[in-house]
Amino acid sequence: MKETLHQIVSVTMALLVLFSTMSFTVDMHYCGDLLVDYSFFETADGCDMNASPSGITDGDSVMEMDCCTDLEIVLEGQDDLKISFDQFNFEQQIFISTFYYTYVNLFETVDKNLISFKEYSPPLLIRDIQILDQTFLI
Repeated sequence: MKETLHQIVSVTMALLVLFSTMSFTVDMHYCGDLLVDYSFFETADGCDMNASPSGITDGDSVMEMDCCTDLEIVLEGQDDLKISFDQFNFEQQIFISTFYYTYVNLFETVDKNLISFKEYSPPLLIRDIQILDQTFLI
């Protein structure tokens, strides 16, 4: 259960970093109030209503019908996530290295089959006490 929770949190954090650093653009083309085209990766196609009609002229000026608008939504991601180790002063570097060393050694595993008398020899047998006291295990 603990490993599954750890994997879920790891994947969530990786996706959070990915989406916070990723930038994307949405390009939309409207004709009046109607959305005609949208695109995520390239410019949206227009509806060719931006061109002025060729038959309508008013003297020397050309009358233009411009009812279309282009809307571009840009979401910039972060670019300053990498912090180099040389930006810290000497005291901060010593503190970080000491903290890392003590944190890693804090969770050092202890051998549970520790035999404290392994290096010692048994006492010398001068007399067999069980035979002298006539005590036997049956």
